[in-house]
Order: sequence, then C-alpha cells, then structure tokens
Amino acid sequence: MPLRAPESATMPVHNDAIADMFDRLADLLELEDANPFRVRAYRNAAGTIRGHARPMADLIDAGEDLSKLPDIGDDLAEKIATIVANGKLPLLLEVESRTPAALSDMMKIRGLGPKRVKALYRKLEIRSMDDLRRAARSGKIRELEGFGEKTEQLIRERVERYVNEERRFKLVAAEHIATPLVDHLQQARGVGDVIVAGSLRRRQETIGDLDILVTAGRNSNVMDRFVEYDEVMEVMSKGKTRASVRLRSGMTVDLRVVPKTSYGAALVYFTGSKAHNIALRKAGIKKNLKINEYGVFRNKKRIAGATETSVYEAIGLPVMPPELRENRGELEAARAGRLPRLILLEDIRGDLHCHSNATDGNCTVQEMAEAAVQLGYEYISINDHSQHVTVANGLDKKRLEEQIAAVDNLNDKLDDIVVLKSAEVDILEDGSLDLPDSVLKKLDFTVCAVHYEFNLTRKKQTERVLRAMDNRYFNVLAHPTGRLINEREACDIDLERLMEAARERGCCLEINAHPDRLDLNDVTCKMARDVGVKLVLSTDAHRTSDLGYMRFGIGQARRGWISKSDVINTLPLEKLLKALRRC
Repeated sequence: MPLRAPESATMPVHNDAIADMFDRLADLLELEDANPFRVRAYRNAAGTIRGHARPMADLIDAGEDLSKLPDIGDDLAEKIATIVANGKLPLLLEVESRTPAALSDMMKIRGLGPKRVKALYRKLEIRSMDDLRRAARSGKIRELEGFGEKTEQLIRERVERYVNEERRFKLVAAEHIATPLVDHLQQARGVGDVIVAGSLRRRQETIGDLDILVTAGRNSNVMDRFVEYDEVMEVMSKGKTRASVRLRSGMTVDLRVVPKTSYGAALVYFTGSKAHNIALRKAGIKKNLKINEYGVFRNKKRIAGATETSVYEAIGLPVMPPELRENRGELEAARAGRLPRLILLEDIRGDLHCHSNATDGNCTVQEMAEAAVQLGYEYISINDHSQHVTVANGLDKKRLEEQIAAVDNLNDKLDDIVVLKSAEVDILEDGSLDLPDSVLKKLDFTVCAVHYEFNLTRKKQTERVLRAMDNRYFNVLAHPTGRLINEREACDIDLERLMEAARERGCCLEINAHPDRLDLNDVTCKMARDVGVKLVLSTDAHRTSDLGYMRFGIGQARRGWISKSDVINTLPLEKLLKALRRC
C-alpha cells in the first residue's frame, strides 16, 4: 500500500491551477451561451495569471492589489483571493453542477466548439468521452447536420488519441510546479546541489514527470522535507537515497540523493535522453570504459563522475548542452568539432511579434515598449491582427494607418527603444493577404499567418502559403504549422518546401516562443537551419508579462541546433531592417 501524505490545512494554489479554473469556467459559460464578453474576460484573466512570474498567493501575502493586473479588476481579484484561500471557485462549482463535466472535456477535441458539443449532447445524448468514441465508431455523428463523414473521421481519430494519450504537462506548467518544490528542498538541512534533470532540463516542450537530484550531508532531513511538501498527494516510496511522490497536480516526482563523487555521472544519466545515454555507453565501451549513474569506470576503478564535464572528457568529447542530448547526431558532430554554439537568451535584441490592446492584446503600445526596455531590448514590434482573423476588432486599412501614425509619434518620445511598425496579417484561403499593399508598404515589416482553414489538404495548404510569400510585402511566416500543444495538431503542410521558398524570396520563419505553441518545433528548427532559411524568435506576447516567454523559445531553438547567426533579431536595428528587406 502506498503511503499517504499528511493533509495540510492550507494548500498552496499555483497560478496554473487558478488559470485552469478560469478557463474551465469560460468553457462552461460558452456552452451556456453566456455573454461573449464575460467569457472572454475569464480567458484573458487566465492568460494574465498563467503568464505572471510570481504566484498569485505571494502577491496576496505581500498585500499587493491584484485588481491592478491586466484584465483582472475588482471582481476577478476577489475570485482569485477566494481560490487562494479555499482552493475552490464557488461560481465554477455552481456552473459545473448544472453542466455535465464531459461537455467541457469534449471541447478539448479540435473541431468541437460549443455548438457542435451541444448538438452531440442533445441529439445523440453523448455524456462522456467514451460515448463520443462509440458514436464516432458507429457512424452516427456523420448523420447530424453540420458534421458529415470527414468530420466524423477526424473526431474519431482525435478522440482515440486524446483517450489513449499519456498525460504530459506543458513546459511552462512543469516549471511552475518544479520551481517552488526546488526552493522548498533547498531549505533542507545539509543540502548542497538541488537540480531538476530529465526532460525539463532538456527543455522538452511537454514534461511527463520530474527527476530531481540532490547532494546532501549525512544528517540532512531532505527526504522528510520532500515527502512532507504541502503539494504531495501520495508518497509512493521512500528510502534513504530515493523517494517518489505524486503531487496534487498529477505530476510524479522522483528525488535522488547522490554522493558528490557521482553527481556529474548521475546528472548525465538522469538528464537523458535514453537514446543519448545508450550512445554514450557504446562510446565508452569502445574505450573499454563502463558509464553509468555512479561514474565512469575502467575495470572497477572510477576515473570520472564528479562533474558532467569529466564524464564526457573520459570518452574524448566536450560536454554536451542538455538540449542537444537526443542522439540526433550530437556525438558525431562533437567528434568532428562541429557542435554549434547555441543561441543564448542574452543574444536577443528585440521581440518581433507582440500585440497591443488595439486588437486582442491587454496593454498599450507604450506599456509594451517600456516593458521591453526593462529587458534590455533595442526594439520591439507591435503586430496587431488584421481584420479577417477571428478577433472582434481586427485592424482594417484605416485603423492600421492610424496605428502607424501613433507609433511614429511614440518613437519621437522614446529614448531607449524603437517600436517597429508591423501587423499580423492573415493569409486568406486563396493565398492573398488580408490587407492591401498600399498600407503594407508603410510598415517596417509584416508577420503573416494562417488562422483558419487548418484542414486543407497538404497540397492546398502549402500552395496557399507559397502564394502569400510571393507578395513582396510578406516578411515573416508566424507559427508556421498553427499547432497548439496538447490542444490542436499541426496542419498538414510541406515545411521543407516552404523553407526553401522563404530562403529564395528573402523571407523568414518564426519560432514562436509562446509555451502553448513552440512552433517551429525542435525537429523543424533543425530543418530550417539545414535549409539555410533565417529565423525570427518571438513571444507572440499579448501582455507585458508574456515577454518573458522568450526563454521557452530559446530552449526550443537550442534543441533545434540554432545559433545566434541563424536568428535575425539578434542583430542591431539597422542590420535587422536590412535583413527584413526583400530585394
């Protein structure tokens, strides 16, 4: 029988949990045909909370006024305080009591919005994901008005994947879970190093569980402190050097106490990946060495292991950045002296994809610019949506021209940063852009994106974007596959062909650093590098706190072997504008 962790009278509530409650409430209210502005208010608040660097509980403890945060206000601030105090949101419980829980779960299936979910519920009496799966298999869904055979097939495929998929946490959520736990362990008696290894250290876009390594003195209480952590729901095992728990978030965490003589070897081993470790062990065997989590051994003598560098040096290699440890050619590149010098956060000179409150952002242009100054940026771009995208107040030609004039006036007042004039322009289904050339030519550059009709065939989707690239005012392809991690799959598109076309035309592709997107992914980042197309690393920030998402894009880029020279917003302003200019 697994041990149970002691209950705590007051359990800390993480930002992600609060944001999830607001998102779920928005889903359920949308199903009830509630006022769309009310629904949007909860979604915007969820974004603010999820993206805030500090826990809401800490802000409340410090006496700060939550109503001053973007998109919060007095009512939502009170609701946040209630959640922090009680772990519950009464309004959500009330709405849940009158709405079948499965309905909001069904909305997680791409292609099932509120109208379709309600139709399935009312006409086929679907009450669970299993009901939905059975209905899709039986052919009943295609008979409903507005669905059809193709839609039924897509629903069936996506439901099967959803039901069978192992639960994985987005990187940002895993960070929010890991950071306070590490802080908690660092306060234990006799603790030295505390580091999260595994896929989090490799900056994978989703995380299954956490592996934490600790060095500690003989009389340390770190194990007791670990299993007594407030967030622990279940203690699955506990020994002198290893313990495993399940947190209330559902995340499993393993803690290992290792001796300093083995710390480097253990860090290599538990950072992974499994494929990288197997390749390392094979390289060791060729030199008559044995490599494991305890060290590097020749016969029975330990010759390395206290540091990661010593482990790699024992087999004649430089230490590998954790992000590269996927057995995708990194060992071979290291032997040949061809490991890239990976991009760093401090290499970024500005953010080229941000939004203001002119459309669906939450802050003014000036507020975004001032926040960018605090990050040491030389420039920032405001890329509000064009009119066709599903944003209530997208920019038409007149409003964009007004914004251009306003940005020019603002730049006359700013000393420490330049605001670039841009827009996020919809790529329409026929490949045309959503704004006329007469206004696009007045911009410093454009960010262009697909926002609807994701289900076109591979040929049509690819040709759609290629036609858009033919426009001389097309500069950057934003979030190229349109995926949302754990929510919406990438559209079927020939990325290699697009990359070659972008290189030939002088266009760039974006690595979207928003943790919901991370698009391009790590594999396609490396493809872009190999093709030779230039990249832009941007946050898609909708509020000032989102600018901090750049670190997620850096991690993704590093996993894709990207160097500073591959990314144009590592350039000073004059060279950046030249790099964006199409001949």
